[in-house]
Amino acid sequence: MTTVATASVQEPDRYRPPALTGLVDLLSRPVRARPHSPALVVGAERVELSYAGLASLADDLARRLTAAGVRPGDPVGLVAANTVEFVVSLLGAARAGAVVAPLDPALPPGQLGARLGVFGARVVLCGPEATARVPAAWPVRVRVTPGSPCAVMLDTTRAPLGLYGTRAPGLAEDDALILSTAGTMDRARLVPLTHGNVAAAVRVVCATYELGPRDATVAVMPLFHTHGLIAALLATLAGGGCVLLPAGGRFSADTFWEDMRAVGATWFTAVPAIHETLLARSAGDHLVPLAPPLRFARSSSAPLNTATQRALERTLGVPLLSAYGMTEAAHQASSESLPPPGTSKHGSVGRPTGTRIRVVDPSGQACPPGVLGEVWVRGPGVARGYLADSAATAQGFGGGWLRTGDLGHLDADGALFLIGRIRNLIIRAGDQVSPEYVEDVLCGCPAVAEAAVFGVPDERNGYRVGAAVVLREEEDVEPAEIVRYCLDRLAPFEVPERIQVVPALPHTAKGALDRQAVQLRFAR
Repeated sequence: MTTVATASVQEPDRYRPPALTGLVDLLSRPVRARPHSPALVVGAERVELSYAGLASLADDLARRLTAAGVRPGDPVGLVAANTVEFVVSLLGAARAGAVVAPLDPALPPGQLGARLGVFGARVVLCGPEATARVPAAWPVRVRVTPGSPCAVMLDTTRAPLGLYGTRAPGLAEDDALILSTAGTMDRARLVPLTHGNVAAAVRVVCATYELGPRDATVAVMPLFHTHGLIAALLATLAGGGCVLLPAGGRFSADTFWEDMRAVGATWFTAVPAIHETLLARSAGDHLVPLAPPLRFARSSSAPLNTATQRALERTLGVPLLSAYGMTEAAHQASSESLPPPGTSKHGSVGRPTGTRIRVVDPSGQACPPGVLGEVWVRGPGVARGYLADSAATAQGFGGGWLRTGDLGHLDADGALFLIGRIRNLIIRAGDQVSPEYVEDVLCGCPAVAEAAVFGVPDERNGYRVGAAVVLREEEDVEPAEIVRYCLDRLAPFEVPERIQVVPALPHTAKGALDRQAVQLRFAR
């Protein structure tokens, strides 16, 4: 028996996700139905911006861009934090017909310029915090103050059009976004997503969690990645809900719960590292009596330790749902479901949502339930390939399937369980060790807050297994005690031979473990 999991169809009487075709009409339904309801809550003063106001700002910027020479199909870079300037620039450039490429404001100038050159950015829009870092750009400023008309300002004097080369030949007429993969082990790749990809992805997130006008969230994850962009921002806006953009344009554990209460948040989505931070602070923050009336919380973009999941669920009093996604699939491919009916299985990333998922052996044949293989994904959110990288496209895409490079298995009910990245496997004397699996066991140790497992080069065995761990506050254990914990839970070849206790581990911009930095720092 082989298993190919397929998304379930919701009952016709239940929630219906919003109808949209892409970025251009994302706000159409809420602007018609709820023009004066808050779409965004902005900055330190937490000023509300209505749907009508947001649409007006986006239309105004679109007119300014068109007047300045931006044409339909032009690739436009966007360098900004989680601010109102990001949202207005994204929607305004889309309404001008541009293909928008959000980029990390923290990228070194060389990397930023290289990515802009790959797709041939016609121009770059930047938010206030990125003006100094990206001098050859058009600054965007948005004024949102209580009691005054909102306004958008665009400075087109700092850079000419076409500074970053010509439009990449691989772009298509219906492209909406160009997004960067995480790229911690390899160089980041650029993924073009059509308006159809974006619409399908947004509808999937809305349908999975039944997002609507009564929902609100805080933009915890960076908006230049699909996790923050598709799941937190676009799905909430398409459903008619409200998104708070925190002061400073980024997550702060110090203000997170104040922000959540201020917007009346009903849910939030984050990486496991942020969930760990919130859990660690929960006792001191007196979280339970102060938390807003949440429906659920969500975790994606990295493996979630089951112990953390259960602990945070007890603390918050709501389910913490694991989801699985990737840039190449416009984010979400599977998720645990809302209860009831709730078929969630802790340790899994749920069942397919708007996708088909296969687990295949090296020959491409579907594996039986419970048998490990590579995870393949197919669906309307899946991109056509990578931009200007035909070799990587041929390797990662084929026959309508995205070959994710993730190792996992489906159970008999179609729930997906992930073990780790195939390329991360550590070969120790012929045995394959999944660092993600060993990390999950290490994080089950009561004293361990976070762990990173890596291969240490060894002439005899190829690699030995090493680990770096961060201890929980007020914990003080010896590495030998952590090894003893592992001996009862791991195969002998999986047990780390060397464990280092460190104050912190390196992370990528979206909060995932930076394995390249881990290898360079600890595997010596």
